[in-house]
Parts: sequence; structure tokens; C-alpha cells
Amino acid sequence: MIQAEHLTMCYGPVVALDDVSFDVRPGEIVGLLGPNGAGKSTALKILTTYLHPTKGTAKVGGFDVIEAPLHVRQIIGYLPEILPLYMDMEVREYLHFVARARGLRGNKLRERIDAVLDACALRPVYRKIVRELSKGYKQRTGLAQALIHDPDIILLDEPTSGLDPHQILEVRHLIKELAKGKTVILSTHILQEVEAAADRIVIINRGRIVGDGSLEDLRERAKTAERAQVTVQAPAEEAKRALANLDSVTRVELVDSHDGYNSFVLHARAGSEPWREAAKLAQGRNWTLRELRDKPLSLEETFLALTKPAEQPAAVHVQ
Repeated sequence: MIQAEHLTMCYGPVVALDDVSFDVRPGEIVGLLGPNGAGKSTALKILTTYLHPTKGTAKVGGFDVIEAPLHVRQIIGYLPEILPLYMDMEVREYLHFVARARGLRGNKLRERIDAVLDACALRPVYRKIVRELSKGYKQRTGLAQALIHDPDIILLDEPTSGLDPHQILEVRHLIKELAKGKTVILSTHILQEVEAAADRIVIINRGRIVGDGSLEDLRERAKTAERAQVTVQAPAEEAKRALANLDSVTRVELVDSHDGYNSFVLHARAGSEPWREAAKLAQGRNWTLRELRDKPLSLEETFLALTKPAEQPAAVHVQ
């Protein structure tokens, strides 16, 4: 549904995107993840035909963003980071305006207005002026305008920016519900958003793609060592010394002590099996073993590993 090939975007000497390529398959929710200023918004602006790339090509729903921009705009719904709202309109007026601009008329217009009011839970504020809405309802109104024409492709740029924790949960649930049967790109720098909603993650940093795949794929790419967590009923210092002496283990951390049990994280050489060695050790010492498991990298640790600064300073990049 979306194909980006070798996209490069330069603003004079400033490089916003640097040879970026990725694709999105039908029905996928892809999280475009990266720090502020990584180039995420620039990529979305190219896909929505707002910007022309300096180099490279992109197709959305089979249409080239440069050669057929009107066709692209007809099949996408777009929620930019800065909400495209008219503050002095009622919610009702605003949604009717957007629907008519999208070419909807008569029964079809009324059907779609009803559909987005229910989907985005906007009926309680239907007759309110947009500027009087809470941040959460403004965000819902922005989502409604992106969905008014029932697009197959939805692009969301920082959809939970500025919301409180309750509103974030509401909008996150809303996105999951609305995305059923649609293709979605969710651009954000918030790790929890991607982990909660995305089928696949594309990590962009300093204008370049540094990771593309499932969370498991990215963990494997970022992993430089093995980790395991073990909890045993044994004196803390004795257990720590014994675990540190295992062949593959390079470091041991005591992470918790409770009711006579001590929990340790073992760091070991890549390709080893520290959990297996720990199990043999516990059996040989007659320690009661409560927990033994692999401890994979979290999304945060994976993200930090893949986006760590280069040793040499690079050109200035902007979002």
C-alpha cells in the first residue's frame, strides 16, 4: 500500500531524510519511531504530497506522490502533529465542511458524519465550538476529519502529543479500533505508543532508517550479549559470587531481595546460554530456584542501542 524508495529531503545544506526506503503492506499498522528531529514528519509530509522529495520516489495505494498527488489525497486520511482544526467552528460545522471538501454529499455525507461521531465518541460535543473542547476532544475531532471519507490508508503524526495519561489510553484504544481493516502509519517518539499498537516498527534516526521489523527482529539486531534473570533462595553474596564465576557470565546484578529470595540479572557472552548454566549451579548447590528466564531487551533498550550517537559528528538534521 505504501512504497518509499531512496527518499532524500534537503533544505539547503540541512539533510532531513537521507536515502530512506521502506514499505507498508495492506492492513499493517507500522510504527514510525524516532527521536524528535529524526525526520519522521518529513517522511509523512512527502507521503501526503505536502512536500516533494529532493530525490527518490514514493507510491501510496499505487499512485506516485509527485505524478498523481490528487489521487493520493483522495485515498488517505491524515492527522498532522499540529491539528488541522478551525477553532471558531462548531464540531458539526467543521466535520460537514471537511466532508464536503472530500466530495461527500447527501446520504453518503450523513452516513459518514454519523459513523465518525460514533467511532470517535464526539456526540457529546457535536454542537460545541472547537476552541472550547478539551485537548482530548480536539484530538478526537482531528481523527474524525482524517476518517470522514473512510480512507484505506491512515497516517497519524504524534496522535497523542500533549494528552494526559487517561486521554492517551483513550486515543490509543481508538486508533486500534479504527485501524481494523485499514493500513496505518503511526509516527511517534513515544515508545509505549508503538509497542501498544504497531505490528511492525521502522526506526528512523538522523534521517536514516536504522531498524525495520518486528520488536523481536529489532531486539536481535540490537543485542550484543545474552541476559537471563534468576531468582534463588540463597545468601545474596554467596549466590552473586558463584553466578559471576560461571563460564559465560561477564557481569551479575542483584535486582531484588525478598523473603530470603534474591533475584539476579546475568550478562553473558553472545550466543551462550547463561540460564542453563545457572540451573545446573542451583541444582548442584541445592538452592531453591523460584525463577529462571531469558531477559530480552526492552523496546527502550533496543531503541537506545539502535539510535546511539555516531562517534563522528554528522550533518545537522531536522524533523
